[in-house]
Amino acid sequence: MLLVTGGAGFIGSNVVAALNEAGLADVVVCDFLGEEGKWRNLAKRQLADVVPPTELMDWLQGRKLDAVIHMGAISETTATDGDLVIETNFRLSMRLLDWCTANNVRFIYASSAATYGEGDQGFVDDPSLDALKKLRPMNLYGWSKSLFDLAVAERVAKRAKMPPQWVGLKFFNVFGPNEYHKGTMMSVLAKRFDDVRAGRNVQLFKSHRDGIADGDQRRDFIYVDDVVRVIMWLLASPKVNGIFNVGTGKARSFKDLILSAYAALGAKPNIEYIDMPEQIRGSYQYFTQATVDRLQGAGYNGGFTPLEDAVGAYVKDFLDQPDRYR
Repeated sequence: MLLVTGGAGFIGSNVVAALNEAGLADVVVCDFLGEEGKWRNLAKRQLADVVPPTELMDWLQGRKLDAVIHMGAISETTATDGDLVIETNFRLSMRLLDWCTANNVRFIYASSAATYGEGDQGFVDDPSLDALKKLRPMNLYGWSKSLFDLAVAERVAKRAKMPPQWVGLKFFNVFGPNEYHKGTMMSVLAKRFDDVRAGRNVQLFKSHRDGIADGDQRRDFIYVDDVVRVIMWLLASPKVNGIFNVGTGKARSFKDLILSAYAALGAKPNIEYIDMPEQIRGSYQYFTQATVDRLQGAGYNGGFTPLEDAVGAYVKDFLDQPDRYR
């Protein structure tokens, strides 16, 4: 039996789909379904149970699991309720880590590239306690993820008992099917696709830094299928432990992302550049790019989908279909 926390969410539901497609039906999802239509992310799936996070620790008592894939979190970079974010992203993660350690269960969890903050320390996934202490996240979400990475690294440094497999994954800018419930946290591609298809102009931010063109702010965009491929590889590689970046290793611009959507539809680009709101100009990241040497050095050779191919697949297989769900 496998437990996927956040299994009705974006990445989690894609993991559940991959597990089902691999012939695994004994999958339990831990999530709040809420009223945003998250259930649609699981409508095509076979599940053993759906457990609310508030009941999870009681549900775990006496259970035998093969692995916990912990994707559940408050992932909004604009979140402001510190108590709720820490309870959800840090304290629940600590309880799951303790449970997996005590019960000898493999533990794969979602960290985030948001832990790197401005990126002035680079984007190198050095898992040492000293390196992690130097990171300065720019928002509450990133800090909560960094706090848990530090707790994991502290235990490793002290040679404390750990689960038989423990892996933290620092996801960069993931996009793909089943992200539609995320509202403002959806990828720019998902938010702007209807405009692209209808021929309306697509608004992107102007640059407010010298030497960087409008729309040339860059991110390490990674298709969710690539993320899932990494997780499935880890499930098949129980001796791999550590904290790893999960990105393509190639930063691309927001302009590239939107132009790829136009190309997938065979449509003429229509992009308008607008001023970035003043309140976010001081904290806006102009560049993120994962180093993936450690992941590849650990044995991962699944590769990463080029941006144009990933956008083409997302558009043609999901966004431009009557049913956008996986």
